[in-house]
Amino acid sequence: MKKTFLRIERITTHASMLFACAMLAAAAGLGVFQILTRFVLEKPAEWTEVLIRFTLIWMVFMGIPMAFRQGAMVSVDVLYRWAKPRMQRVLDVVVMVASLTLIAIIIVVGWDYAQRGRVQTIIGLEEYSMFWAYISMPVGGLFAVMGIIGNFFDPKRLELENAQ
Repeated sequence: MKKTFLRIERITTHASMLFACAMLAAAAGLGVFQILTRFVLEKPAEWTEVLIRFTLIWMVFMGIPMAFRQGAMVSVDVLYRWAKPRMQRVLDVVVMVASLTLIAIIIVVGWDYAQRGRVQTIIGLEEYSMFWAYISMPVGGLFAVMGIIGNFFDPKRLELENAQ
């Protein structure tokens, strides 16, 4: 069961990271396009600024699962170094519960925002609703849940190991 979950988590976290990288590449490409249209062609494409903002929002929420998986989000390094192995596991549980609580709030609030944003259009892209920006919160949150639980089952403390 644990191995199966970790296999699924590895796939979902990898997929979310690929998506986050694609969003970063899209934001960079749109930024170059915006510079060319504004300063070279002197006919700015206003819609690029809005799309850059949304791609960066998606990048952040889809990159969070990898940060959780690597143990780099919620850090209690000093306590963890001082604690005995049994207390370290208690800290792991506390961090996991706190992280899952935060992500649950993000999922619930994000879903509420997405539902309310259905009627609101995006400035510069009037044919699309704000739903597509706000839905990044619950989608990224669901992927993050997998990373948080995966880190609990198979802890990776990359931040702690690299801090020496």
